[in-house]
Amino acid sequence: MSSLHNLTPAEGSVKKGKRIARGEGSGHGGTSTRGHKGAKSRSGYSRKIGFEGGQMPLQRRVPKFGFTNINRKEYQGINLDKLQALVDSGKITDTVTLEDLVANRLASKNDLVKILGGGELKAKLNITVHKFTASAKAAIEAVGGEAVTL
Repeated sequence: MSSLHNLTPAEGSVKKGKRIARGEGSGHGGTSTRGHKGAKSRSGYSRKIGFEGGQMPLQRRVPKFGFTNINRKEYQGINLDKLQALVDSGKITDTVTLEDLVANRLASKNDLVKILGGGELKAKLNITVHKFTASAKAAIEAVGGEAVTL
């Protein structure tokens, strides 16, 4: 009967490790399998991330350009045709809030949402999100809906 205290690996499945630095007679004494000289033979050696043996590293060879604005706000864009598809399938009726969009997996709860003017909207909807494009706002109001900015 096997228990946790008497489990062993199958015969021949585990190799014995090299016993290094145990004298010349072991065959792994002297330099202890590290070769002669160089940084890797010394104790305390650790290679820097991206080090390529003295060759100019990739992150310094590749040119850098452009600018990344740390204050940029990313919006999750949702086209009008997606909203119309939700109306057609009966998932939304007359009001659309951020919670409705999250429930239908068009946005996540921490997203900033922007309604885009792609597609056609036939249903009268009262939409409450963070932003609207001018064409989306016009299309929503053209069918008698309301575009409310959070």
